[in-house]
Amino acid sequence: MTSMTELFQTLRFHQKKNPPIIFLVVGLGNPGSKYENTRHNAGFCALERLAQEENCSCNRMKFHSKIGKATIEGTGCILLKPQTFMNESGKAVEEARSYYHLSPSQILVFSDDISLPPGAIRIRRKGSHGGHNGLRDIVEATGSEDFLRIKIGVGKKPHPDYDLAKWVLGRFSEMELKSMHKAYENAASAARLLIAGEIEEAMNRYNGKNHK
Repeated sequence: MTSMTELFQTLRFHQKKNPPIIFLVVGLGNPGSKYENTRHNAGFCALERLAQEENCSCNRMKFHSKIGKATIEGTGCILLKPQTFMNESGKAVEEARSYYHLSPSQILVFSDDISLPPGAIRIRRKGSHGGHNGLRDIVEATGSEDFLRIKIGVGKKPHPDYDLAKWVLGRFSEMELKSMHKAYENAASAARLLIAGEIEEAMNRYNGKNHK
């Protein structure tokens, strides 16, 4: 006969192995081989780096996304790659947020940023979408700007008249790729700090620096 002590120990073990989901980590990008490794898919790449480091496979389809489950810094997380295309990212994010009964402050988003040089990242507690269509749709779908974001620099347009869509859907040069690989590594490390609640530490360590 199982004692109450043994039952509590078993429960604690399962809670440690399968903690409740209290964080949604989102990588923004466009699905399909046509868009792989484009500037606009930097969010996907950062999420994939985090998933790889956490031995998590984002291959299950749910919430119009490819998702995986991981325990990061003792916290149950869903890693989510919307398959809705960038402009409708909010649909996927809101479905997952609502399903797990999370507040916007329990969402972390990786996104590309053309105002930062390749290799740089910038962490924000909240804020406007800044013209980024994926972030705009998340703000509209959730009704809030109060979600964490890690912006990954992909470089500005070569000149003001250059077509923005052509730029963000273009690919990196070999030299830029070296900086981007480091950016994805740093973004994954920053995400762990944010999930652990170490927001100031993450911002102090990574903001305003071009990590090459």
